[in-house]
Amino acid sequence: MRILQCCLIIAVLALVVTACGAPTAAPAPAPTQPPAAPTAVPAAPTKASEPTKAAAAPTAAPAPTTAPTSAPAAPGQLPRNETLYVGGFQWGPPATFNPLAGVPGWPCNNIHEQVYETLFAFNQITGNLDPLLAKEYKFTDATTIVITLQDGTKWQDGKPLTSEDVVYTFSLAKTYKDLVYSDFWRYVAEMTATGDRTIQLKLDTKVVNPGIVRQRLAATRVLPKHIWTEREKSGTALSQIVDMNPVGSGPFKIQTASAERVALVRNDDYWGKTVYGLPAPKYIVHPIFKSNDDGNLAFQRGELDFMQQFTPQIWLMWEQKKLPVGTWFKQEPYHVPGGIPMMHINTSKKGLDNVKVRRAIAYSINYPLIAQTAMSRYSTPAQSSLILPTGGEAKFFNADQVKNLGWEYSPAKGKEILEKDLGAKKGADGIYVLPDGTRLGPWKVITPYGWTDWMTALALVSQSAKENGIDINTEFPEQPVVTSRVRNGDFELALFAITASTPAAPWQRLRDMLDDRDVPDRGTQAFWNYGRFKPPAGTYELLDKAAAATDEATQKQLFAQLDKIFIENIPGIGLMYRPLEFYEFNESVWTGFPTSENPWAPPMHQQAGIKILYKIKSIAR
Repeated sequence: MRILQCCLIIAVLALVVTACGAPTAAPAPAPTQPPAAPTAVPAAPTKASEPTKAAAAPTAAPAPTTAPTSAPAAPGQLPRNETLYVGGFQWGPPATFNPLAGVPGWPCNNIHEQVYETLFAFNQITGNLDPLLAKEYKFTDATTIVITLQDGTKWQDGKPLTSEDVVYTFSLAKTYKDLVYSDFWRYVAEMTATGDRTIQLKLDTKVVNPGIVRQRLAATRVLPKHIWTEREKSGTALSQIVDMNPVGSGPFKIQTASAERVALVRNDDYWGKTVYGLPAPKYIVHPIFKSNDDGNLAFQRGELDFMQQFTPQIWLMWEQKKLPVGTWFKQEPYHVPGGIPMMHINTSKKGLDNVKVRRAIAYSINYPLIAQTAMSRYSTPAQSSLILPTGGEAKFFNADQVKNLGWEYSPAKGKEILEKDLGAKKGADGIYVLPDGTRLGPWKVITPYGWTDWMTALALVSQSAKENGIDINTEFPEQPVVTSRVRNGDFELALFAITASTPAAPWQRLRDMLDDRDVPDRGTQAFWNYGRFKPPAGTYELLDKAAAATDEATQKQLFAQLDKIFIENIPGIGLMYRPLEFYEFNESVWTGFPTSENPWAPPMHQQAGIKILYKIKSIAR
C-alpha cells in the first residue's frame, strides 16, 4: 500500500510540475443567463478563480523578445522608477477595451479600476464595499437604498460624471438583455437620479436580495452617457463595439496597446486626486507573455513588480534565493482563500442517492494531501462548510458546527458508516456492496482536461476512495464538454466551480448548492445546483430570509442553518480552497505592498486593490 501511495504522489507531483509551465486557465465563457437567474460571478471571472490549465496557453501573441525593462511601451523608454510592471491578466493582443464586450482587454476586463470605475470596490478581507465613485450608500428603509457620489467626479475628457451617467449605465441592462448585469433588474424595481450627486434604488419587494444588488454596485463599471448614447445610434450591438481609446473616469488612460504589451499612463487630471491623491506609478505596463514560465522568469528577475498567476513553490524565492518577493502570508497557505472548488454529486444515481454513502465518500478523501500537492501548499485542508473560514466571511463561519456535524479525512469513520450503519460488505474485488445489492461504483468523476490542479485532486479522490472500498474513477473530457455535461446534469460526480468571494457571499454559494428553484430537469442547462439536489422542507424560506437580511446577527444565524443543511445532506464535497487572485509582488523596484502583517489594503489586483497603487514607493525615488 505504501508503495502504491508513493507512486501516486510521484504522479501527482508530475501533474503539478506540468501545470507550472502554462498560464492560468481562461475562465469558462460566462453563461447568458435569463434575467431571473442571478449571475454568480462578474462577467469575466478572475483568472485565479479558475483552475490552472496546462494546455491552453494563448499563442496568438508572441512573448516579448526583450525584457519589459528594456522594451519601451511608447516612443522613448519609460523610466523604470516611474513604471510598474504587472502580469497575469492579458495573454494575447487586446481586441477592444469596451467593458461591455465578452472579452475586453486589460485593464477593462474583470473588475479592474484603472480606466473605468465602479461605484464601490469590494474588499475581500473585510467583506465590505469601499468607497470609489460613490462615497456611501444607505438603507433608508428595508427596500430603499440611497447612493451619494463623491464630489467633483468627472470623465477623462473633462465632462462631469453625474448621477445621470450612473442611472444610464444600469438602465442599459434593462434594454439590452445580453449584458451580464441584466439580472440587476430582477432585484431592483426602480433606479432614479434624485440629484446630480444622489441616486435612489427601490428594491423589488417580491425578490428582496440586497446582497446581489451590492454585488452589482461593486461590479458594474459606470459609462459616460454622452459617449454611449451616440454608440447606441450606430445600430451595432453594444457588446460588439470595438473601442481602442476608452474614456473612463479612472486614474489611468490607455497609452499604447500591441501584441507585446499594454501600457497605461497616469491621468494627472483625475477627479479623485482631491479624495485619494494620485497613484505612485506614472505608467503601468502589462507585458504579454505566451506562458506562465515566461512571466515567472520575468518576475524572478525583477522585471515584473506585481503579478497574478500560478507560481509553484513561490516561497523558495525568498527562503532559498533570498529575493525580495512576497505574498499576503509569509507562511502557508500564502494566499487568502477565495473560492471552494466543489465535487458535485448527482444525488439521483443509485448508491449516491444515499446520504450515508455520500458521507462515507467525504470521510475517505485525503484533504491535507490535496492541499499539499494539487494546490502546491496554497490551500489549507478544506473543511465541510460552504462558508470560507477566513477573510470577510470568517464572521459567518461556525467552527463548532463544522467540528460537530462535519467530516474530515478519516477512513476509519467511513468504514464504520459503511459496515455498521449500512451493513455493507466488501466483494472479492474489495469494493463494498450494500445489502440490497448496490455496488458502490464504478462512478466516474469528471473535470476538464488540462486543469491539472483539479485533475491532481481527483486522482487523489479516486485513489483514496478505492483504498476505502468505493469505486471512483477519473475522466477528463475537454472543458466545453465538461461544462455542457455539468450544466445538463449528465454526470455522476464532477469537480466544478461555484461562486467565489463576492459581496453576495456566502449566500450565493449556499444558493448554488441548496436551491432547486428555477433549476430545470436534467437535459437542460442549469446555472446552479448542478446535481439537482432536492432540499428538505423549509430550505426555500431560509434562503429567502437570508437573502433579505441586512443585519449581521440575523445573517449569521440563517447562514449557519443553511450550512447545516449542506453538512447534513452533502450534495457536494469541497476539495480545496483557491485564492480569489494570486497576490505576488517583487520589491526590487517598488516597495510597501500590503501583507497580512501590514494589511492597509486587501491582497487584490482588482476592486479595492486599486488602493495599492497609491501607497507603494519606488526605491529609486
